[in-house]
Amino acid sequence: MDIITGYLLTVNIISFVLYGMDKYKAKRGKWRISEATLLTMAVIGGSIGAWTGMKVWHHKTMHKKFTIGVPLVLTLQAALAIYLHIRA
Repeated sequence: MDIITGYLLTVNIISFVLYGMDKYKAKRGKWRISEATLLTMAVIGGSIGAWTGMKVWHHKTMHKKFTIGVPLVLTLQAALAIYLHIRA
């Protein structure tokens, strides 16, 4: 596994887990993970984990910055990956 694949795998797993942790904390009225942190995880490469976490945990599905933002980031990252792959 190369370093980029390892990084992406790690950041997506962390992102997925953070969405689950935040949902758990929300249900129990505990300290929450900030929306900025959750969105940042998507932007730094964890968009698949963020999107999957939203779907699996049914979390942040009523917030437009998540329902529009995370898929948009995922689409842009996928387009960039395809572009870089074609150029390689």
